[in-house]
Amino acid sequence: MRSSFKMLAVALLAATSFCTFAKAETVLRLDESPVGELDPAKASDYADSVLMFNVYDTLVIPKPGQPGYDPLLATGWETTGTTYTFKLRTDVKFQSGNPMTAEDVVFSLDRMKALGAGLSYLFENVEKAEAVGPTTVKFTLKEAYAPFVSSLTRLPIVDKKLVMANLGAGDGEMKDWGQGYLSTHGAGSGAYSVVSHNPQEETVMAKSATYFLGVPAKAPDTVRFRYGLEAATVRTLIAQGEHDISSQWLPPEVLKSLAAGGAQLLAEKGTTEFYIKMNTTKPPFDDVECRLAVSYAFDYETGVKMVAINDKVSQGSPATGAIPVGMLGSLPADQPIKRDMDKAKEHLAKCKYKPEDININVSWIGEVPLEERFALLMQANFTELGLKTQVKKLPWALFSEQVSKPENTPEISQVFVNTMSGDPDTLLYSMYHSSAAGTWMSPEYLKDSEVDALLQKGREASSDEERAKIYTDLNKRLIALAPSIFGQDQTAVFAASNRVSVPALSDPSKAYNLAGFGFTFRLMEMKE
Repeated sequence: MRSSFKMLAVALLAATSFCTFAKAETVLRLDESPVGELDPAKASDYADSVLMFNVYDTLVIPKPGQPGYDPLLATGWETTGTTYTFKLRTDVKFQSGNPMTAEDVVFSLDRMKALGAGLSYLFENVEKAEAVGPTTVKFTLKEAYAPFVSSLTRLPIVDKKLVMANLGAGDGEMKDWGQGYLSTHGAGSGAYSVVSHNPQEETVMAKSATYFLGVPAKAPDTVRFRYGLEAATVRTLIAQGEHDISSQWLPPEVLKSLAAGGAQLLAEKGTTEFYIKMNTTKPPFDDVECRLAVSYAFDYETGVKMVAINDKVSQGSPATGAIPVGMLGSLPADQPIKRDMDKAKEHLAKCKYKPEDININVSWIGEVPLEERFALLMQANFTELGLKTQVKKLPWALFSEQVSKPENTPEISQVFVNTMSGDPDTLLYSMYHSSAAGTWMSPEYLKDSEVDALLQKGREASSDEERAKIYTDLNKRLIALAPSIFGQDQTAVFAASNRVSVPALSDPSKAYNLAGFGFTFRLMEMKE
């Protein structure tokens, strides 16, 4: 009996010692606006991007703190201008255990192009991808495309064997291309795997023990990524220590209150601009003079003040045109667009519509409360011109459906658009090329041959100097056409608990020029 008690005491001591020294599981809790799209061929929004950068990997990733791209799944590449040949790493395995090969890269591109959704437009110029060998993949382009390497940051590589084993009902050899399966499951090689996914509520992810680069011990073990939380809820959760990082859509006074209570403020800038979109297909904005009138009437300075959090941090800065300050082709920061009511009245006098006959619907996205303030600001500004204006709240799902047809698109919409790949092509082409109309990014339905030509030249030019000149000219042309009011350059500001350290969102030398990439969880550190 004494021996049994002695063994029990030793066991209890060992258990106590283990509990003392074992690392407690860390959980990162954050939120974004819905919907969280998990299928890599359909992902396009900010929440989708965060999922892609963690569940999947790409051939290249942006360099921290500077322009350019580093290889990730690739070891390097060569180009002739219309072909790009990538050598792949040989030590990468998908979360299923399947090794990554060139066939997976080819399959990922073919799948994205076949479905024609999400960011597939970035690869319209790719004629084909082929596996030259198990670890070599060759892309052949229809014509020279300068931003091609940057676009590859938006081609998540999927596990072909896993997807092929989970094809759903559909026509042809590929049936549904695995859409049913990939809408709820991950098939990537990323540092985090999907535990569960509800696109309207929450995605739960867990650290991968087999990630080829390794995941630091201080990175979060589990991530709970929630969607559509109300600002008041986020404020309460962070204050109570039950939430770690807010979305970028909190009103400035909520961010100010949280900062005063001890929360840290994280920031991402240089990739996104706030655009007030005008439907150019119907009155009154089918007339450029009316578009210029309201563009000059908008109170830009007040708009920037509305998003100030404190003397050092703001959610916006003055815009100089269609391209955020600091990006290739942008105009200097000391040339901000300003309100000018005299010019507004001059252009309105040239408009073919009488002011008393103009009735403008200004929409704002219900999930982004800040937009209501801009809508009310516009209403006040346009009233000064004698224009009737109604403010209308739209949920994101309804808005994105309405803008698919010009006749259903509001006269004015508000969106925040980022560069997608860090290159001005992926900011502007998807908004202003005549072939791109009908998405949430392009509710203007602009058709202008000069804009189309400049966008094409920007894709074909080989040197940064030549491309900078092209995009500067394009910028000036868009200002003259005024399909949008260029409201302000956005700084995405996130309130965060002190449990988490995010160097990419707090240290400019470690920041990325790709929106959302700062939320790469393996680069974060958690305190137990």
